[in-house]
Amino acid sequence: MIPEKVAEAFAFQGKACSDLGSPFMGQLMGLCATRDWPDGAIKTRIFNWPGAIGPRDQSVPLRLAGALHAAFLKGDEALTAVYPPHQVSDDTLWDAVCAALVAQADFIDSWIDSPPQTNEVRRSIALISVGHWLADHYGLPIHTSELGASGGLNLHWDRYGMLAQGQVFGAAKPALTLKPDWSGPLPPDATAQVVSRAGIDLNPLDPGNPAEALRLQAYLWPDQPERMALTRAAMAATTTKVAQGDAVDWLASRLNHIDGQLHLIYSTIAWQYFPTEKQKLGERLIADAGKSATDQAPLAWFSMENDGGARGAALTLRLWPGDRIIWLGRADFHGRWIDWTGGLPS
Repeated sequence: MIPEKVAEAFAFQGKACSDLGSPFMGQLMGLCATRDWPDGAIKTRIFNWPGAIGPRDQSVPLRLAGALHAAFLKGDEALTAVYPPHQVSDDTLWDAVCAALVAQADFIDSWIDSPPQTNEVRRSIALISVGHWLADHYGLPIHTSELGASGGLNLHWDRYGMLAQGQVFGAAKPALTLKPDWSGPLPPDATAQVVSRAGIDLNPLDPGNPAEALRLQAYLWPDQPERMALTRAAMAATTTKVAQGDAVDWLASRLNHIDGQLHLIYSTIAWQYFPTEKQKLGERLIADAGKSATDQAPLAWFSMENDGGARGAALTLRLWPGDRIIWLGRADFHGRWIDWTGGLPS
């Protein structure tokens, strides 16, 4: 008998995966929610996991999904025979997963010690768009600070291209090109010039390290080859090492203004995971720094974060001097689409 909280968590994760464009992971997580698990270390650990295990808590289903995909990427024979591009029945898939849960128990057990860590490069559609907006608005070179930068793939958004409604934005010679479904006015024709960049994460991943590169790829689902191709292209183009530490403490040392440059602070689906007290401290530090910003040394704080809205993440830009809040629209959590407003006062 599957514990109720385990069944509910895996069912919820399955629906989330399906909604985000991975029917295969929806199938797999649904099986985890309903089928008999093989006896062994993984069943015992997950069925007895302390506390809440759903996506808004410890994300145990996502941990297991990533572990199984990592095992597949490492060449597990049972999973290789049933993972995409193969399409198999529920029974065939579950038999292979059960085999992997037993044969790969040590690997899976170690993997699920750590929470999921993603670095969805398609979120750079929002960064490219806001970069064009800021370049048009201020006409200044930009130095950036990314909070929750993971592997640093979105630190390099200015090196990517974006195709929207037949027009190309971003870098002239892009390392990769993103193609979101676009609605709303297009960004202004003023490409951002990033003169320096830095990022911070509690557990930064190095794309040049094979084990950490595997973790970056493991949470990209096997029936989404475009995501994998984009991520691998971004990993190959990444040159900036992400610092390790607390994002707000790190940011406190980076808030001095540089005359003739705009400072862009940003996060994409990261700020929401910071402890509440850190969010409050970070907001206070940024707002205090904004008080001394000038037209020649402005400060911008951009967030692509879940605000509880019915669709996707909110795109919000806060600017100093003036402490203005600009509403830029909404975007899919995985960067598949963007509803761009062009910059409306909030």
